[in-house]
Amino acid sequence: MTATHKPIIFIAGHRGMVGSAIARQLQVQGPDQAQGPDQARAPDQAQAQPELLTASRAELDLLDQQAVNAFFQQHPIDQVIIAAAKVGGILANNSLPAEFIYQNLMIEANLINAAHQADIQQLLFLGSSCIYPREAPQPMAEDALLTGLLEPTNEPYAIAKIAGIKLCESYNRQYGRDYRSVMPTNLYGPGDNFHPEHSHVIPALLRRFHEATQSNAPEVVIWGSGTPKREFLHVDDMAAACLHVLNLDLETYQANTQPMCSHINVGTGVDVTIRELAETIAKVTGYQGNLRFDPSKPDGPPRKLLDVSRLNALGWQAQYDLETGLAQTYRWFLDHLEHVRR
Repeated sequence: MTATHKPIIFIAGHRGMVGSAIARQLQVQGPDQAQGPDQARAPDQAQAQPELLTASRAELDLLDQQAVNAFFQQHPIDQVIIAAAKVGGILANNSLPAEFIYQNLMIEANLINAAHQADIQQLLFLGSSCIYPREAPQPMAEDALLTGLLEPTNEPYAIAKIAGIKLCESYNRQYGRDYRSVMPTNLYGPGDNFHPEHSHVIPALLRRFHEATQSNAPEVVIWGSGTPKREFLHVDDMAAACLHVLNLDLETYQANTQPMCSHINVGTGVDVTIRELAETIAKVTGYQGNLRFDPSKPDGPPRKLLDVSRLNALGWQAQYDLETGLAQTYRWFLDHLEHVRR
């Protein structure tokens, strides 16, 4: 792209938590400001403020291959960011395995192939840390992929995300594309899904503790033993990392990845137990009652901590600490209470 070109970036999933965060950062900063000081483009390579291209589900069904192909042929696009996905917590993954594997496979396959058919050279695919084996050495490095059995509770979703990585690698290898993948740890923040049954652990607990505080409930029940350890990343940090990785020059990106292990972990490098998380959420929401853990419910993997040394070496680190991020997310929840009650 030349200095005067206004890049057109298509964000698939722009209404979701991650997609909307990426859109916000692009609208405020442009693509280059998300980079670290060592990876900034030279002045003659600087991009103009990007033009964002989006489409709602009513406008474009990402499960419809023909519709996706037509959309990509109709619009001039320079970069694609795939933030669209079917996501959910343990209960949702356990209850809807067919939907989780089918919809995620179709979304990524349709978008990646359509980008290639439209001769779009740059694409960023967003995956998940659940791609790694249940018993992977901690912290989990990128090369742990496909070295062991997956966590059974979200295996269909994980397999779909692994397929997305391999789709990107395959188009790169066969056609010389520049399709990159980032694997975030557990995400939270403004725009999250606070559904009482189908949400991830942080929004589920924020809502549960808020309602318990409002009703003066004597206790809050938390699924599992409380001993598993998890890493949590604020969505604004994730958005910044996505733009940082997307806008690294190709030589730098390839020097820090391998053709068959091309994805990059995104996280904080710090984890906490579910008990510690619950105690922090109780503090943030002002809950004064008791915490009761239910060990009859599934714990999931004993630990999930990402090795983020590859991303750190590329000049990026997370900015939010957990308590600050939770407090900000809780304020967003309170400001949007009528909407999240649905």
